[in-house]
Amino acid sequence: MKGFYTVILLILSNTFMTFAWYGHLKFKEIPFLAKLSLVGIVIISWGIALFEYFFQVPANRIGFKGNGGPFSLVELKVLQEVITLSVFVIFSLIFFKTEQFRINHLIGFVFLILAVYFIFKK
Repeated sequence: MKGFYTVILLILSNTFMTFAWYGHLKFKEIPFLAKLSLVGIVIISWGIALFEYFFQVPANRIGFKGNGGPFSLVELKVLQEVITLSVFVIFSLIFFKTEQFRINHLIGFVFLILAVYFIFKK
């Protein structure tokens, strides 16, 4: 069950982080946000990223073997990276209609899944 909670928290965490890192690229389409300075954009992004930590830190604490969880430190990191890329692909396809998911992206993603397989292989 701790593994399940870890994955759910990592998905939530990465959703907030993706919006913090890339969501501001759509601000120019929102009239009251389009005129923000770079400092204003950074502050908004930082505020969004704060919520990322409310999920990321518990995910790592719950999931880490040293705290009774099912994952080693390396496994946690690889899991987090694959979730980050998965969330990013979904985000980019939904919010950035000009972005395309091409065959080379799919091939790279398959290699990432293989990396997860080898990292988790006992």
